[in-house]
Amino acid sequence: MPGTFVDVEIASQPDLWEHASSLLPEVESRLPRDGERVAVVGCGTSWFVAQSYAALREARGAGVTDAFVASEFPAGRDYDRVVALSRSGTTTEVIDLLRALGGAPSLLITGVEDSPAAALAGETIVLAFADEQSVVQTRFATTTLALLRAHLGEDIAAVAEHGRRALEIDLSTLLTAEQVTFLGRGWSVGLASEAALKTREAARFWAEAYPAMDYRHGPFAIAEPGRLVWALGEVPEGLAEEVAGAGADFVHHELDAMAALVVAQRFAVALAQDRGLDPDHPRSLTRSVVLSGD
Repeated sequence: MPGTFVDVEIASQPDLWEHASSLLPEVESRLPRDGERVAVVGCGTSWFVAQSYAALREARGAGVTDAFVASEFPAGRDYDRVVALSRSGTTTEVIDLLRALGGAPSLLITGVEDSPAAALAGETIVLAFADEQSVVQTRFATTTLALLRAHLGEDIAAVAEHGRRALEIDLSTLLTAEQVTFLGRGWSVGLASEAALKTREAARFWAEAYPAMDYRHGPFAIAEPGRLVWALGEVPEGLAEEVAGAGADFVHHELDAMAALVVAQRFAVALAQDRGLDPDHPRSLTRSVVLSGD
């Protein structure tokens, strides 16, 4: 099923990351300042991006940064700024949270300029060039993260080159697997969760995700022949050997973890197509979750 929306959108990511980075001088005054206490919120994919950014920002010493799924934001906790991520700007829980913040400083990063969430946010950054036709979100999420990483001083041109390498990796030997577990460390924990979500969404496939160090504390029990253990980013010493000893296949690419996520996105889509599914129309899912009655 070549030429699906999601195939095209996945392939566009490296170029979009560089474009997002080039916008930094225009938008950086709206992004969190060094030393601010920041909460980053979203739902689904956006929550996982929030987790990755929060880990990166704290690791850079830029300030306390917490990530929350929007429906579970802790009422009464004080932050200097709340950053909300929403591709469509119509997600019910994000809208409810922005409304509840009242006049507290808030920033929305979205793909759609004229949206209910944009009307409620104190400031907005619109990445319309990264918006998607697909239900399964790929490039908007990673482009948002590319912008945030650029603001932390990272070299996005180098990351984009890793992304282009990720588009060329052969996946054919992975498509016979019966199960996959994605692992991450630090900022790539959120990306591992996102990789598993993409695999479940697009291919209806059994996929799990864990912090790589915690994987040994129980989940390792399902590692066996015919299953994949797939690490994004840093790999704990000895883990590959332990996985091999259990008979599972250890998968790891020497790429920036965000570029490694691109490989996992491609795997999810290829697996869906191999199973006779249409990744542009995943079962039971819509582009945005708008809850009835809201």
